[in-house]
Amino acid sequence: MVKNYKIYQNQRVAVFMDVQNLYYSARDTFNRKVDFEKTLEKLINGRVLVRAIAYLVKLQGVDQKGFIHTLKQIGYQVREKEPKIFKRVDENGVIWSTVKADWDMGIAMDAISMAEKVDVAILVSGDGDFKDLVRYLQTKGVKVEVAAFRQTAAKELVESADEFIDLSTFGEEIFL
Repeated sequence: MVKNYKIYQNQRVAVFMDVQNLYYSARDTFNRKVDFEKTLEKLINGRVLVRAIAYLVKLQGVDQKGFIHTLKQIGYQVREKEPKIFKRVDENGVIWSTVKADWDMGIAMDAISMAEKVDVAILVSGDGDFKDLVRYLQTKGVKVEVAAFRQTAAKELVESADEFIDLSTFGEEIFL
């Protein structure tokens, strides 16, 4: 069950934003782009920001320099990862490529390493794989808020969080 906790202005907050998860959720559900600055402001809600990290997968053939620069100007520390491409040949000689590119382990490691430095961890992702991370952070006394669009958030992640923030409730304020 998701609980509602009081927000204290002196809470130290870290934001771990899965950029691709948020971007594709907004695009596929609302056909919109996210305003990452407004989203950060809404999530922080006047509290003390210790660190905001944006996790980004480099897209082949897409120049992301301007976007990365903007994220840094807003106050995000940007972490980039190259996708891994796996090729295999099937029994008919057809070459198949699979692209693997996610930040799950990196986000988890950063959140765990910051657990003793923050009161609140805000995980901006709807990925159910983070359920165990949420539970671990809670054992360390960290309040975990999950922020995502309810339509694309995994039920088990929503239920494991101390608080779920449905980004769609911010309406037009977080869209470009």
